[in-house]
Amino acid sequence: MKPILKRLATASLVGLVLLRPFHARADEDDDGDHDRARDLYERGEIKGLANILGVVHADAPGDIVAVDFIRMGDRWVYRFQVVAADGRRRIVDVDAGAGVLMRGRGGD
Repeated sequence: MKPILKRLATASLVGLVLLRPFHARADEDDDGDHDRARDLYERGEIKGLANILGVVHADAPGDIVAVDFIRMGDRWVYRFQVVAADGRRRIVDVDAGAGVLMRGRGGD
């Protein structure tokens, strides 16, 4: 009985060690954008996401399925993926500083 518990404990420990890098990488990706956006918002350099959503829904009605915060040239941009009622996906970019639509492009 004791060798079985020892093997189980060893297998569990190995599993935790192997999964740790994936967990750490996911945390780094999410926190970087969030912290950067919060700092820029607090300094008044970008609009809050709540203020931008109306612009997106007016241009591309549907469900927002993803939001990215990226740098394009000298601008910070919110990039939205929107799925319309007919299932078509659309990318909508909004200038985070000015709060205006930059472009939208159709997808699948």
